[in-house]
Amino acid sequence: MQTPPTADALAPTSYDRYRPWRRPVEIGFWVAMYLVNATANTATVWMDIRRLHLGFSAWEPAVWEWSSALVALALVPAVVWFTQRVPLHFDTWKRALPLHVAGSLAWSALHVAGMVALREAAYAWQGTDYDFGPWPREFLYEYLKDARSYASLVLTIEAYRWLLRRWQGEASVLDVPDDTPAPAVPDRPERFLVRKLGKEFLIAANDVEALQAAGNYVNLRVRGRDYPLRATMATLEQQLDPARFVRVHRSHMVNLDSVAEIEPLDTGDARILLRDGTVVPCSRRYRDALRPTADA
Repeated sequence: MQTPPTADALAPTSYDRYRPWRRPVEIGFWVAMYLVNATANTATVWMDIRRLHLGFSAWEPAVWEWSSALVALALVPAVVWFTQRVPLHFDTWKRALPLHVAGSLAWSALHVAGMVALREAAYAWQGTDYDFGPWPREFLYEYLKDARSYASLVLTIEAYRWLLRRWQGEASVLDVPDDTPAPAVPDRPERFLVRKLGKEFLIAANDVEALQAAGNYVNLRVRGRDYPLRATMATLEQQLDPARFVRVHRSHMVNLDSVAEIEPLDTGDARILLRDGTVVPCSRRYRDALRPTADA
């Protein structure tokens, strides 16, 4: 186990260099994947039509495949949002699985409705009609395919998030020795253990500058870097020192020693500026907790 991070350890890492490119890479991945799939599927369907001598025009396979791909691509942000709120982990999959089954039905319904609408518009533009067929039968047929697509989408997203957590460093509360008596009050962690690509180091709880909820994780901000901790904001609020750590938003807590400035807003909310330049929102519900700091 290593000692707390030194100045050298805080030099830009490969993950730090990746962060500015993260959003373009993520968007590019999904766009490229659906573009390649739609192109390949269009070519395959057209070859099947030619081989079987079916009476379809050359533009029809492109409409079928691209309408499906475009709607599926448009639904990716919804799946990302849903998996943030219902993450699929080894210890929660039994509770999450029924919700994802319901999610797959909703995803399929939106996917089918969207692609049928696009196909009808394309066929109308060509001066003809698109016949989807009986909806109950055809939706069942489409759902059997969509369920596999939805599962692949969720597993890809979860695998990517797992790799990101390991890359940037995933935090956990440092275990208390087995021979230590159980405390009468909830454990107040003094240090967090961070595992990062096979390496381990400790960070002091008092060095945490801010905390932000992210699904089933809370990101601990330390010296300009975020380390996800598998916990809830409510649990950490009970465990951390209330004289130092204050809840300022439903999804944010700050270390009062890290607060540089508090800017009241006309809406009754506030904007908190940390010493490292990070801006944290403060809702009016929690502003009273900062009043002693603001008056100081």
